[in-house]
Amino acid sequence: MKIAVAGATGRIGSQLTALARREGHEVVELARETGFDLLAPAGLEEALAGAEAVVDVTACPLDQAGDFFPAVARNVGAAATTAGVRRSVVLSIVGVDRAPDYDYYVAKLAQEQAYRESAPGVVVLRATQFLEFAAQMMEWNTQDGVTQIIDVPTQPVATSEIVRLLLDLATGAVEGDVELAGPKVESLADQVRRLVAKTGADVRVETVDAPPSLAGGAMLPGPGALLRGPAWEEWLAGQ
Repeated sequence: MKIAVAGATGRIGSQLTALARREGHEVVELARETGFDLLAPAGLEEALAGAEAVVDVTACPLDQAGDFFPAVARNVGAAATTAGVRRSVVLSIVGVDRAPDYDYYVAKLAQEQAYRESAPGVVVLRATQFLEFAAQMMEWNTQDGVTQIIDVPTQPVATSEIVRLLLDLATGAVEGDVELAGPKVESLADQVRRLVAKTGADVRVETVDAPPSLAGGAMLPGPGALLRGPAWEEWLAGQ
């Protein structure tokens, strides 16, 4: 089948594009690098012609999220409707409906709502943080030998599992909204400490306050979530 991927050149999009093509699907890559500005509707309807599904895995910096996510959703959703696309799959984040004090999650929830208002056959995959998240947080928040990490519980999941489920939702092999998480709850600060110990980095880990909703467990999945491995420590051992 023909599948369009919005954000096709990013971390998730590139994996999804590769998996879909390996399994015999035709993929339309919608990204700035392939000539598409998703904040402008020009060319989207033509690109989606003949596609049976569109998958949005776009990402953006925190300070742009409030405008970016709803705008892209409206543009892609309207184009998909006009082009006759049957299914729209949105990658979101576990807890976006339980974190009104965290702007990025507020923006992702607005993205979901904009898709439901404008796009055909919407299904949403809410996933927990990637297995790589602790390493990213350490990289982003280290300065002068100190890394400041929010003290939150997480339940990280492999990007390969996210990609597999996104493709299954796009093809209809799996139906309905889904929540996906890894198999084990972790402390983000403890994960970073273990990363420091494993790498021998000369870094001191300090915990800082998180938004209350995140500190209270908003990043954790609900009881009906799909749990798929590997666990974070298994992943770390292989790095």
